Amino acid sequence: MDANVSPAERFFTRKLLLWNSSDNYREMPWKGEKDPYKIWLSEIILQQTRVEQGLDYYNRFIATYPSVHHLAKAPQQAVFKLWEGLGYYTRCKNLIASAVHISTELKGKFPDTYGEIIQLKGVGPYTAAAIASFAFNRPHAVVDGNVYRVLSRFFGIATPVDSTEGKKEFAQLAQRLLDIQQPGIYNQALMDFGATVCKPALPACTSCPLKKQCLAFAGNLISELPVKTKKIVKKERWLYYLLVYFQNRLYVRKRGAGDIWENLYEFVLLESEGPLTAPQLVKKQFFDNAFGPAGYTINHISPLYKQQLTHQTIRGRFISISVLFPPHLPGYEPVTQKKLLKLAFPKFITHYLTDKKLTLNL
Repeated sequence: MDANVSPAERFFTRKLLLWNSSDNYREMPWKGEKDPYKIWLSEIILQQTRVEQGLDYYNRFIATYPSVHHLAKAPQQAVFKLWEGLGYYTRCKNLIASAVHISTELKGKFPDTYGEIIQLKGVGPYTAAAIASFAFNRPHAVVDGNVYRVLSRFFGIATPVDSTEGKKEFAQLAQRLLDIQQPGIYNQALMDFGATVCKPALPACTSCPLKKQCLAFAGNLISELPVKTKKIVKKERWLYYLLVYFQNRLYVRKRGAGDIWENLYEFVLLESEGPLTAPQLVKKQFFDNAFGPAGYTINHISPLYKQQLTHQTIRGRFISISVLFPPHLPGYEPVTQKKLLKLAFPKFITHYLTDKKLTLNL
């Protein structure tokens, strides 16, 4: 710790490490790991993903790609398929790019300083600090949502965490609190504490080892901290997917850049500015133009599906259609069941396929 830290700061670090050394150790396969590849993989998976969800993905990735060389040499679509369901697919795209960079340009040697690690695609200050401290014992403090919450509550800091001033203030405080002799252990303890004790809702204040000096607890400000000023403006979108069957094939396309679900596959898409009833859907001129006035049969129209993204709410339906003649669908290609099962789809689509328990018997 910094020699100029306050008594409250010393208390915080000491109590946190004592808490961590007792019976509060969360078992996770990457904890205590020193292989930077595995630590990096776990941190990328856990970006915007709960530990409970990310655990199985981590285990599957390690089993399938045990080293950075294996990941770098893997077909991109196979990696996306393994990632399917995790969301935020830019993470996967950056994961592949960084794996290729490390494997080829760095000859498989993972960068071992904060300044080098943060240059990897998809790695920001938090992830770089985590890898540097966990893998190489570098003295860099992590600052994520858990850290913002714990520090703002304990020290009673009302500076908005999403402001430039707040980010600077919390980063400086986190670095002062860091135990530089064991930065990896301290960082993991702080994140575990935020995840299990100082939780966003229903924190365990009565059993908290820090409560004696916690300003939020003393001032009944737990629900008020941390402070955020920016509100996310969410866009609403209506996506209607056509599962077009022709000669034992389904039509799909890969989504391009500049929108959600980049590089993932989708069925034939009709996007609307608002909700459409079933009669409105089937009366669309698109159907006659694509399939011919008498060349198609509508087999099924699904109930409404919904997926909540960070900045968007996605709603829509799925329409199963059989066609008699080759459809006019520019940009889409017919694929067999064998190929279809290898393609990665967004969660919105896989949710429907899972609900229907479809094996896509084409």
